[in-house]
Amino acid sequence: MTVKTLDHINIQTRDMAETIRFYEDLLGLVAKTAPRRKPAERQWLYAGERAVIHLNLFGTDNTYVREVIPGGTTGAIHHIAFECDSLDDMVTRLETKGLRYERAELPEINLTQLFVVDPNNVLLELNFRY
Repeated sequence: MTVKTLDHINIQTRDMAETIRFYEDLLGLVAKTAPRRKPAERQWLYAGERAVIHLNLFGTDNTYVREVIPGGTTGAIHHIAFECDSLDDMVTRLETKGLRYERAELPEINLTQLFVVDPNNVLLELNFRY
């Protein structure tokens, strides 16, 4: 058995609408209600045909029950990374929305990284290859 790819991340949120709006506006993800759930309690965010982020409203049931305690940025996970395209468009979006971000350049591997925090204090790394 080998791991083929990262399937999705799960984010617990206190504000479903704000979180959906953030990911739709910034990354172009599309929200759809998760199977067997109420839209206000669980949404999946799609990149094309793949649900890459699962959103759960705090206080609702989860498939695997465990306590989630909000804390520092992304808790024990430092960041979540997405491969992206259109670097200039993303910089414009971030600046238009007034979102604070940091930029890192790794020319030895032809990579530009943008780091931004979502409404739930999850640190995102947006990767742009050139």
